[in-house]
Amino acid sequence: MKYFVYLLISKKNRKIFSYVGMTKDLNKRITLHNSSKGAKYTKGKKWLLAYKKSYNSKSKALKEEYSLKKDKKKREKIKLSFNLKNEYFNSFTV
Repeated sequence: MKYFVYLLISKKNRKIFSYVGMTKDLNKRITLHNSSKGAKYTKGKKWLLAYKKSYNSKSKALKEEYSLKKDKKKREKIKLSFNLKNEYFNSFTV
């Protein structure tokens, strides 16, 4: 079974927010976040997928999720890269 570690980003009032999570069904999880039925932190924002990585082991996925949550520099690098690649996101606000 595959497990995904993902990073979502959102923009509100010109500030960029990020959220890191782990799931077995990535599409379903993003839909839940965007319908305000995901994590409490994600409610009220429109989220876009900026990063994902799959793992065959739940324990490896959990370790990567924890690492990405703690690594602020890596998160900032992913957010900047996504922002530069996606012109749509530059004009996107909630």
